[in-house]
Amino acid sequence: MTNETLAERFEASRSRLHAIAVRLLGSTAEADDAVQEAWLRASRAGTEGVDNVEGWLTTIVSRICLDLLRSRTRAAARAEAAAEVAVPAPSPEDDAALADAIGPALLVVLDALTPAERLAFVLHDLFAVPFDEVAAILRRSPAAARQLASRARRRVQSADLDADPVRERPVVEAFLAAARSGDFAALVELLDPEAVYRADEAAVAGGAPPLLVGAGAVAEAFVGKAQAAEPAMLDDVLGVVVAPGGRVLLVLEVAVEDGRIVEVDVVADPERLAALGLAA
Repeated sequence: MTNETLAERFEASRSRLHAIAVRLLGSTAEADDAVQEAWLRASRAGTEGVDNVEGWLTTIVSRICLDLLRSRTRAAARAEAAAEVAVPAPSPEDDAALADAIGPALLVVLDALTPAERLAFVLHDLFAVPFDEVAAILRRSPAAARQLASRARRRVQSADLDADPVRERPVVEAFLAAARSGDFAALVELLDPEAVYRADEAAVAGGAPPLLVGAGAVAEAFVGKAQAAEPAMLDDVLGVVVAPGGRVLLVLEVAVEDGRIVEVDVVADPERLAALGLAA
């Protein structure tokens, strides 16, 4: 694809990319900058090997916004620690634009989400981006992406800003206890009937099944196991760490909805474990 053709495709997607950036960043000015930066990156990279140009552009602008949100979060934490929190007042123009695009009530709740929660919710719930694509943008598993969006959705719907892992943890703990004791019936009860289990290539190489669908099949994979597994926070998502003797072998990224586990992703790839801060 020539640069001229890419420019045409980018212009056709500009309004959607800008809408995504506005909802992620909560600022029309920052959204303008993010879209411009996305164009610069896209034009430099070119489209060789890109099958879905719109999805590729969505990934670029989303990652730019995610980096900005994370930088903003780190800066706010440093400022709060120094007791020098200063939030610049938005301009009347920004206020009006955001009220039209987001709505003031939603913006307040979005601001209380973590960057990863905000991105997962905005892309999936507001722009219908599939979880597989959201997961790729976040560089996480589909289960983690679903869990982030689900948690954000509950907060948006109820304006409940309490930490949802507190509610999810008993489900994960009960699942591990049932696995250790070999209680197949309890495992099935804790799993959604359509539960999905996936394992990455490193886990499959170690003997894990690549894909299982259904509560019975997933329960069978865990019954009598999980002796060295413990619940842990995995970069904003509650999951499970398997670390016999303190050596991290793999993690389970788990999605919980309505008190049942709907997805389990087994991650054993060393680079992904290192990105989670769980390298042995």
